[in-house]
Amino acid sequence: MAEPTRYLSTEDRAALIPVHAVWEITLACDLKCQHCGSRAGSRRPQELSTEECLDLVRQLARLGTREVTLIGGEAYLRRDWLDIIREIRAQGMECGMQSGGLHLTEERIRLAAEAGLQAAGVSIDGLAEVHDELRGVKGSFDAAFNALRSFKKYGLTASVNTQITSLVIPQLRELMDLYIEAGARNWQIQLTVAMGRAADHPELLLQPYELLELMPLLAELYQEGADRGLLIQPGNNIGYFGPYESLWRGSGDDRVHWTSCNAGQNTIGIEADGTIKGCPSLPTTPYGGGNIRDLTLEHIWRHTDELSFTRTRTVNDLWGYCRGCYYADVCRAGCTWTTHVLFGRAGNNPYCHHRALELSRQGLRERIVQIERAPGKPFDHGLFELVLEGSEGQALPIEHPLPPGDATTQPLSLVGNSIPLGGNSLVQILPAKRQRGKSPAKVRPSEPMELIICRGCNRHVMIGTEICPYCDGDVKASTRAYEKEQRATRKAYLRLLKLMEPV
Repeated sequence: MAEPTRYLSTEDRAALIPVHAVWEITLACDLKCQHCGSRAGSRRPQELSTEECLDLVRQLARLGTREVTLIGGEAYLRRDWLDIIREIRAQGMECGMQSGGLHLTEERIRLAAEAGLQAAGVSIDGLAEVHDELRGVKGSFDAAFNALRSFKKYGLTASVNTQITSLVIPQLRELMDLYIEAGARNWQIQLTVAMGRAADHPELLLQPYELLELMPLLAELYQEGADRGLLIQPGNNIGYFGPYESLWRGSGDDRVHWTSCNAGQNTIGIEADGTIKGCPSLPTTPYGGGNIRDLTLEHIWRHTDELSFTRTRTVNDLWGYCRGCYYADVCRAGCTWTTHVLFGRAGNNPYCHHRALELSRQGLRERIVQIERAPGKPFDHGLFELVLEGSEGQALPIEHPLPPGDATTQPLSLVGNSIPLGGNSLVQILPAKRQRGKSPAKVRPSEPMELIICRGCNRHVMIGTEICPYCDGDVKASTRAYEKEQRATRKAYLRLLKLMEPV
């Protein structure tokens, strides 16, 4: 059986193949979303022409890309969107799209399927009242569900994308029931990030400590959804090494866990004017590696500093709590996008389940507070302050010690760029000694560090760990007990099957 197109082989990692491309083909949009990171609405100045788009498709194929997802704005607002789909398929790549669904009519879906579209997803961010309010257009909830129901009719794999805001958590279970009823097979969940219009509405953002409520709920929904044919998939900015990490990131495979930001390694982002980034969500100014009107796609991918930052990132690039974290060398501070737009630099991520759990164990929590507004441009961001406080929100005495695992001398109230950066240029994030005399094309990311599960608490630990740092249990003993229980369960299952055989 063929591997899924997004399967990353050892060869993909070593050769830095951009397996999955996410392409914003226009910023034109028919919605007015309060949480839109790109501030979509009007077309970008100098969006690529049809011929430039088709040439870019061919360049992606030559680089080894296996799947292209079209986004916007709204992809269907480009007159040539079907031509782009046809060329993607003609070049042997799979093609999907993500949409708000407002005017994704059945006729448009039929034409897209005939052009070769294989999968489609709609963004639904709450029940009708919440969704329509967030999306800025009354009736957008019903329109999204109409599109979702039509996908199956035309043979498309149907999915839903939900951004987790402060409003949607109580509605997730009811939403899941509606998605299953409408025929969705996949449900991707990610946190709303403080970029673009979302930075104008900080009240929509989850506080880091709310992960303590969210993650157990998502684990419960994951198991229920799997039993009913719906796969819940975590976005790259949610999770990180809590007790449910392998459950939903690896469908229960203990070997699967977060292994650091993949931007510029096996994913590539494309803006409508031809700007290339390592991830479609990243801000343009510090992370745009060049434009295909000026350079070939291969040159931008292999030879620009802006796309190589994750290839060279080490623990030395981390700061704050993440610098001294147990998982620092595996995780490397999680999602670059989430942290950069909070603090003006990557490397310290408060949206981490492991971190929230460890702080809670010490009677602490973190809260973000906006101190500088965003300027109002696509993919822009403001600036937030990170406040450490008691688990009930009480202020801490100034002499309160920093939580274990935090290797810095940060004050309790920390502004993200309080450590001198030399500006927000991406090059400043890379360790200077590794940049000097070495082309980014020659840099190869290290293989992800292998971890094992402590069966006493379902937390990942380093290989060779004897006493779990989280539950204080004997790791080998808990593994033996788990394996014994699994063997007993299997024997009972086989006995039951035998008893059910016809006499």
